[in-house]
Amino acid sequence: MWEMKLGVILLTMEGISVSTNTLSKAAMAKGMSNYIFTTYTHAISLFFLVPLAFFLHRKTPPPPIGWSIIMRLFLLGVLNCGCSIFLFVGIRYSSPTLASAMNNLSPAFTFIIAIILRMELVNFSAQSSVLKSIGTIVSIIGAFIVTFYQGQSIIFFSSPNKLSLHSLFETQPNWAVGALLLATSSIFLSLTYIAKTWIARDFHSEVLITLISCFFETIVAAIVTLIAENDASVWTPTINIEIISILFGAFDVGIVNTVNTWACRVKGSVFVAMFKPLQMIIAVILGVSFLGDVLHVGSVIGGIIIALGFYTVMKGKAEEETHKEVDENRWLTNTEEEICSHKVPMLQNRSIDA
Repeated sequence: MWEMKLGVILLTMEGISVSTNTLSKAAMAKGMSNYIFTTYTHAISLFFLVPLAFFLHRKTPPPPIGWSIIMRLFLLGVLNCGCSIFLFVGIRYSSPTLASAMNNLSPAFTFIIAIILRMELVNFSAQSSVLKSIGTIVSIIGAFIVTFYQGQSIIFFSSPNKLSLHSLFETQPNWAVGALLLATSSIFLSLTYIAKTWIARDFHSEVLITLISCFFETIVAAIVTLIAENDASVWTPTINIEIISILFGAFDVGIVNTVNTWACRVKGSVFVAMFKPLQMIIAVILGVSFLGDVLHVGSVIGGIIIALGFYTVMKGKAEEETHKEVDENRWLTNTEEEICSHKVPMLQNRSIDA
């Protein structure tokens, strides 16, 4: 039951992120700078996070913040900023379609980095490790199918055709540069999950982690914006879709990052990253329901494959948790038996002496 509730929460967070991407794309189509969007969303999110941190710690004081934690939070802010910058510059050189595909590589990158840093243990003689590895690969395959394969139409609406992989590469001469930048963005995203797990397990205040790292990220983003944008007028967004997208993006930065940081602490970075491919399913459902997009066979097949891969990983994680609980209970039992075995001779000696 607990796993299901956590899954629903993280799925909701992915839905919020998809909505933010949709609004930001609409705002940037109107001429808003991606650097301005990144800077303003993180700056405004501070106005949400400060009262939230005060409310959560009004009775219990926050944990002490040492220089080690501050440096980690600064690193997290830089990683978040790098992820956003590489993402939007990569889209400029390629397309949002390719960006969606590359974003689905984050579970694989997170899994590999976590193994290298020994945050995830892989033992292919154990069924749980095999299930997690297979599920990660299957989910990525499903996400690529949703992105690049159409197939026959199932629901017909008047909608522009979706780009295929072949047409994408033909119409985007700089797709190789864009793909490299987007892949770098996915690596940065994976590193943020790793960093959140690393920090949250030593500093038990997710809202303060998000607040302080967001403060650092705002500073870094503002510096990059000042360097990249020479026109001062870009700092004044128009009062329409741009303001709406910035406000919703600020809510996304504050709430989604806080929840994901908490989930990284309780379940690990790989568990949270595995929800990324589900964004493709959410995007397809929203597109068909509200934007009049065409539902294709490829989207259905890819969605089913993503679901199977996701279920496989969750099953592997569940078996891993079960084995961990069994090992802990066995260790406690053995410890109690050792304590009892040391106590019995002492009692027997006392009775003999008496």
